[in-house]
Parts: sequence; structure tokens; C-alpha cells
Amino acid sequence: MMAENNWLEDLPEAAQAYLEGRRLDEVECIVSDLPGIARGKAVPASKFMRQEYFHLPDSIFFQTITGDWGEAAGADGFIERDMILRPDMDTATAAPWTGDWTLQVIHDAYDRDGVPVPFSPRNVLRRVVQLYRDRGWEPVVAPEMEFYLVARNIDPAKEIEPMMGRSGRPAAARQAYSMTAVDEFGPVIDDIYDFAEAQGFEIDGITQEGGAGQLEINLRHGDPIKLADEVFYFKRLIREAALRHDCFATFMAKPIAQEPGSAMHIHHSVLDVKTGENIFSDADGAETPQFYHFIAGLQNHMPDALAVMAPYVNSYRRYVKDHAAPINLEWGRDNRTTGIRVPLSSPGSRRVENRIAGMDCNPYLGIAASLACGYLGLVEATQPKPEFKGDAYEGDGDIPRDMGQALEGFDAADKLQEVLGPDFGRVYSIVKRAEYDEFLQVISPWEREHLLLNA
Repeated sequence: MMAENNWLEDLPEAAQAYLEGRRLDEVECIVSDLPGIARGKAVPASKFMRQEYFHLPDSIFFQTITGDWGEAAGADGFIERDMILRPDMDTATAAPWTGDWTLQVIHDAYDRDGVPVPFSPRNVLRRVVQLYRDRGWEPVVAPEMEFYLVARNIDPAKEIEPMMGRSGRPAAARQAYSMTAVDEFGPVIDDIYDFAEAQGFEIDGITQEGGAGQLEINLRHGDPIKLADEVFYFKRLIREAALRHDCFATFMAKPIAQEPGSAMHIHHSVLDVKTGENIFSDADGAETPQFYHFIAGLQNHMPDALAVMAPYVNSYRRYVKDHAAPINLEWGRDNRTTGIRVPLSSPGSRRVENRIAGMDCNPYLGIAASLACGYLGLVEATQPKPEFKGDAYEGDGDIPRDMGQALEGFDAADKLQEVLGPDFGRVYSIVKRAEYDEFLQVISPWEREHLLLNA
């Protein structure tokens, strides 16, 4: 039980500032499901003060994006067991769009014996991070979030359209890095900044990307679990900011045909726990063998991890030549056509960027899968292919082209699943296959247009 007289004093600084001089009304007790949707309960603050945990059925992790259920309980049948959800008070943050004074708190999922639930996304990421720490390494990530602001769309049969800007004209494409284009969305962006400030999040920058109404938010590098928490929170706050201005924010990988897709680029570096130094650079500032091993891990294992980084059928529409998304796993220095990019940096901040992951992935799982691939490369001490110089779009694709192919690779990837957790791998595959089977039952407009009278 929390002590009612001092638990508020132990909140993160931003949460305390948000509540200063006000009475807390409600606490949203939340956990991320497999798609990254916040599940949980909203409880009065007075009740939250008295509870150490609450219960939810583990079936929330067996649910597909459409609300159906994968038979993920396996041989034991579909048994909904109650989990114990314990708050991580370091994640307590404002929900500034609500009508009263509300906090959100991310909870960790345990079974009745106190063992972390292996298919909870936050636990999957924690498992991977711990594998690094067991070897004396500290992984560091910096995610980049791309998304679209689009006109309200309540008819799934209608194509998605760009939102209307301040000028009264629809957002225009091909305006990458334009400040005028950013200004078109000024009121939405102002609310994003205000919500982020209330929640204690530091935005490293907002830019206009190449698509019509497409924006990118960069976050400062840090602990993978903390950054995944922030992306999880950010996706919600961005949606709420958009709704205030009669538009939608979408994190679909490819919401608009003929426009670039939305990625969650992940920058990685790894520190030596004892020295605090970047293991990708030696004392003279040169690239180390471990730098190359990490790249090799991404090249060798990301095809099998793609089902996690590109979790829906729509995800694979993003991997199109010359549309700012990679089609292969070549690596290059400061080369945005490759799937693996080494940005310009000082030796101390040398890092490797994964440009494969889509913004539609669960941030915990996308970061976990990316780190898992790099970890396997470090452990296996493998060498990457030679650095690619030139336009990687001129080469062949070497990643799965659809969800079915990606799931086949994931199911056969014993090493990857051992890092992520075999129980997670089993549940994830069953849920995603259920989604894929449901998609295959839908007849598309293209099929009706071209096959109805011609096939």
C-alpha cells in the first residue's frame, strides 16, 4: 500500500509540476498490448493510493488488431488467467488532454508467482536489455517517429487524404524540411509541444518530411526502455493533439498511395558498463570489431525479425524503391538508400541506424527486435558484407516482401526467438497469423476492378 501522505512527493518532477496546487482526480493504470494499444483501468486517485497492484486477464496479449483472439494459450486451451499489474512510478506522467487532473502510469505484468509475463512487450524489451547488461554492455537508442496528419476519415472505403492546413489548402507533398509546411500545422504542433512539456518529454526536433502532411519527431538518445515508454506515450498524445484540431494522426506504415511511408528509425550505440565508453570506437577513435559485428547482426537476423518491425500487411507497402524506405540490408556511411546507415558523428557518438522498422510497430517490440539482432551479431562475432557505396535502390531486395513470408522466417529463427523469449515468439506468431488469415478473406478494390471481368 502506498502512503497517502508522501507518494505524490515521489512522483517524477514533471508530474509534480503538473499537479502543483491541484487535486489529482484519476489515475490511468496502463500496459501496452502487442499492437502497442494502451490497455488497463482508470481508477480514482484515492483508490490508486491504496492499491499495490491490479488485475487484468493475460488474454489482452492474445488479441489481434481487429479485436479477435489468437489461440495463443497453446495446448492448455484458451484460459484467461489474471495477471498482476504493478505500477512503475518512474513512468507516472500527465494526461493533459483530459477534462480533469489525471496521471498515466505504465504497469509491469507478472504472473501469480511473480514471474514476468513473457509476452508482455515491455518485459520482452527488458529481457533483451538484460542480456546486454549480463555481458557488461549498456545499449543506447534514439528513435525517430514519422507520422501523418490527415483529414478525418470515418469511411474505410474512402482513400486517406492530407489534412487542411492553416492556409485553407490541403497539405502538399515533396516539401521536406520546409518551415512553411511545418507552420501549416502550427496549432497541432503547438499542442504536441504543450502535451510533451506537461509530460516531461524532451523533443529533439520536429521537421516536415517528404509526404503530404508527414512530420517527424526526434527524441534524445537514452535507455531503451525509457525511450520505448516515451514513444508509447507520444503516439497517444499526438493522436489527442490532432483530434483537438479536427484531423487524425496516423502511424500506419503506408497510409497514402504514392506517398512515402512512415518509419521508426532506430539509432543504436553500446556502452561499456565499466568505462562508460562507446564500444563502437577504440581509444584512437577508430571503428572497432564490435562495430562491424553489430552491423553483421542486423544484416543476418533482421529478415527474420521483420515480422516484428513490420507487423501488418500494410507495412510491406512501405518498402518501395525511391520512396525513402529501404529495400535491402546493405550498409553504408551517411547513405539513406541503405537499410542500415552509419550517420556522420564523432567517435564518442558513433552509432548504427536501423531504417527498416516501421512506425506502425509496437515501440517496445521494434526496439527489442532491433537490439536482439545487434546482440546476436556481437555474440557471434560475425562480419558484415562490404560497405555499399552508391544507390542501394539499384540493387536487389533481400527482405521479405509480405507478411506471410516474414512470419515463416520468424517462426524458423531459433536464435532470435531465444533472445526475445520462446513464449513470446509462440504467442506473437499465432496472433499475427490470425490477423493475416483474416486479411486474406477481404477482397480488395484492385481485385474487383481488374479480375471481375478479365480473369
